[in-house]
Amino acid sequence: MSFDNDFANPPKEFSLLPFWFWNDELSAQELLRQIDAFERNGVHGFVIHPRVGLPRTLGWMSDGLLEFYRLAIEEAERRGMKVLLYDEGMYPSGSSCGQVVEKWPELMCRCLALHDPAAPLPAGAELVDTIRTHDGRTMQVVNRAVDAYIRGLHYHAEGPAEDEPPASDLLNPRTAYAVIQLVYGKFHEHFGRHFGKTILGIFTDEPNPLGKCRERDVRPGTRGILNEVSRLLGYDFRPHLASLWSKDPATQEYRDDYAHAIRMRMEETWYGPLSRWCLSHEVALCGHPDAGDEIGAQRFFQIPGQDLVWRWVLPDDKTALEGPESTQAKCSSSAMIHGNRRRNSNEFAGAYGAQATFEEVKWLAHWCLIRGVNLLIPHAFYYSVRGPRRDERPPQVGLHTPQWDDFGPDGFKAFADACRQACWINADSQHLCHVAILTHDDRCPWPAAAAILKGQRDFNYLDPHTLLHEASVDAAGIRIGSMHYGLLVIDGDYPVAADVLDKLRPMVAAGRVVQFNEDSTVNGVEPIGDAASLIAAIDRRAGSDLKITSDSGSLRVRAVEKLGRRIVMLFNESLERSVEFSVAVQPGAETSWPNIPSSLTLAPGELRIFS
Repeated sequence: MSFDNDFANPPKEFSLLPFWFWNDELSAQELLRQIDAFERNGVHGFVIHPRVGLPRTLGWMSDGLLEFYRLAIEEAERRGMKVLLYDEGMYPSGSSCGQVVEKWPELMCRCLALHDPAAPLPAGAELVDTIRTHDGRTMQVVNRAVDAYIRGLHYHAEGPAEDEPPASDLLNPRTAYAVIQLVYGKFHEHFGRHFGKTILGIFTDEPNPLGKCRERDVRPGTRGILNEVSRLLGYDFRPHLASLWSKDPATQEYRDDYAHAIRMRMEETWYGPLSRWCLSHEVALCGHPDAGDEIGAQRFFQIPGQDLVWRWVLPDDKTALEGPESTQAKCSSSAMIHGNRRRNSNEFAGAYGAQATFEEVKWLAHWCLIRGVNLLIPHAFYYSVRGPRRDERPPQVGLHTPQWDDFGPDGFKAFADACRQACWINADSQHLCHVAILTHDDRCPWPAAAAILKGQRDFNYLDPHTLLHEASVDAAGIRIGSMHYGLLVIDGDYPVAADVLDKLRPMVAAGRVVQFNEDSTVNGVEPIGDAASLIAAIDRRAGSDLKITSDSGSLRVRAVEKLGRRIVMLFNESLERSVEFSVAVQPGAETSWPNIPSSLTLAPGELRIFS
C-alpha cells in the first residue's frame, strides 16, 4: 500500500454509493447501461433500493425482482464495484412490504391509547390500567393495534397515490426474526457468496415503533410493554402512566424515561437481532436510526450511519451548526471511531426538493466529510423519471442531471472522484483530536459542538455506554482504543448519571472536565459560559501544535494521520463568501505537518486537502 498512489487513485470501495431507485418496469439492458454510466462517471457502487413505481409484476422479494438483483450484483462483481442491499420495500423498515402482518397478523403494529370506559374495548385490545388524566377525566389505557403503515412499492394506477402496507410491531422480538426470515435470510440464500465481498452491507432505514402513524395521541407499545419498560428503567412505571398524556413540566422526566425505555427496547428487539445476524453472515448492518442525533443505537451497526434530509441542514443557515440534525455526521463518525469500525455513512440530499442545486448537493457532501464521514450515500439516482417518479422525493442527483455528462472540473465525475479521495482519507486513519463532548445515549448536544467547530477546533461525541464499558479514565484523560481525550465537555445543565460521574472523578479532580453552561450542576466541574473561554480551555488541556485561525466562523478543520502521513482537511462552510485564515506551527513540529501556506483564502464552499 502506497500513500501517494492511493491518495491519487483511491480504491473503488470508497466511492459514492447512491440510492439507486428501481422505480419502473426494469430491463436487463437498461440496468446494465446505467451501471456502465455509473462507472464512467466515477461511481463504483450503489444501494439497490426498490422504490414506488415498480410494476406489480415485480413484487417485493419476488423471484422476478431478485433475478434483477442477481444481474446487478454480478455485473458489480465483474466491474469491482460495491453494493448495499436495502431491507424494505419501501420505508420505514420492519414490515417486509406488509408481508410480516400478512403472514403473522398478531404482529401488526401496536400502541398504548386512551379509551373511554363507557365504550366497549376495540377488537383485540387489552386493558392496561385506568388513570386520571391531567384534565380530570377517568380514562382507560389500552394496548391495541394502531393505524400505521409504511410507504409501498406500487402506485395506484398511474399515481401519485401509492400502496401503504401495514406497519409491524417492532417492539415484539418475533418481528425482527420474521424480517430475518423473509428478507435477510432470503438475500443470503440468493446472494450469500457475495456477502462481505461485492455486498458490503444490508441497509435498515429509520425503523420506528409506530411506523407511519395516522393516529394522534397514541404512544409506542406492544403486549406487556409496561413490564418491559419497568425492567429497563429499574422502577415500576405503572404509577406514572398518566404522565404520558400530560403536558405538566413536573412529569416531563417520566415521558423522557418512557421514550428512553422504548429506545432501549428497540435495541433488544430490532437492532440487536439484526446486528448479530449480519455479524454471523459476514456482512455489515448499515443504515440509520429514526433520529438524527441518536447515538446509542449506533453501536449495533457495523457501519454506523445517519440521514441528511428535508432541508434540515442548509448552507449559510443556523441549521448547519444548531439543532439535533446538526450533530448527525459527528454522531456517526464518533460511533465509528469509538466502536472500532472501518466505515460510517451518511445518506444526504433526500427530499431537499427540486430547488436543490448541484452546488448545494456538493456542499452537503463536504459538510459530512469534514465531520469524518467516509461512506457517502447520495439520495438518489433514479432509474426512471417517467410521470410522477420525477417528483417523488427529489432531487434526482444522477443520470438525469445536466452535470452528469459534464466531464469538466464542475461535472459529476470530478465531484465523485473528490468524494472518493476524501472518504479514503477518513477511513483507516487516526483522527488527531483530543476533545470529547459527553452525550446521552439517545441524543447529542450541539451548543458546545458549534462553538468548537466555529473556533477551528475538533471533537468527537462520547456516549455514556461507551465511556462506562469501553474507556479507561485517569487524571490524564480518557482512552478509547487509539483515541486519547485530554478534555471532556459536558454540554448543558442535564444531570450526569452517578456511574458516569464516578468514572470521571480522576479527570474532574485534574480539571480536565468542563461544563459549557454558566450554571453548572455537576459538583467540582468548571462552568464555562462563552465560546472563547471554551476554546481557551481546549488549548490548555487538549491543544495541538498546529493552529489554524480565522476571524470567520465558517472555516472547519479536520486532521488525521494515515500511512505515516498527517493530512489536514479544510472546508469553507459558507457558499456566500470566501474565508481567510492563518496557519501557525509550534517550533520543532514543522516536519510533522503538511506544508500549508501561512495565510490562505478558501472560495465559497471549497474543500481543500493538504497532505
